[in-house]
Amino acid sequence: MPHNLIKVYNELLDLLAYSESQRTESLKRIFNRDIAENLGFAFRTKKINPTTAEGEDTMERFFRHLTTKITDKSINKREFDISRSKRLHWIKFHIEESKKDNMKVFSVQEPQGVRTYIYDVDEQYVIILEPMRNKEEYYLLTAYYMEGKDAARNKMDKKYKRRLDALV
Repeated sequence: MPHNLIKVYNELLDLLAYSESQRTESLKRIFNRDIAENLGFAFRTKKINPTTAEGEDTMERFFRHLTTKITDKSINKREFDISRSKRLHWIKFHIEESKKDNMKVFSVQEPQGVRTYIYDVDEQYVIILEPMRNKEEYYLLTAYYMEGKDAARNKMDKKYKRRLDALV
């Protein structure tokens, strides 16, 4: 399990051989190191915060958001997502903009408001940030590997064509 802590971009975390509790422990170690306990967790000097919800532990909710996906929208049911989870350590790498080639970083006006995307074209990996009201900090909404319909219909290319002139 500790060997996942030494994985680097673009290696994938080893998770399938673990029990659910071992898998969660391994992912929590990475999450704590890269995000929860990382005082410098920021994108272009703007601090990144988890979204909050009444009555929920903020960091637990944040962790769940980054390692699960919605499987039933009607009841907001989330289940473990191996694709997101085995790339959890990629978030910090991309937030720090360590990869320079074949990256698209842009903001788009969406129906829900402005969103900033960090899109790794080679790996089909996207991180979505939302500016906080003060515009000096971000919420990290999600991060995921694009597969299936999202990848097939060039979702990010369409958003990129509608990008704002400057990052928000």
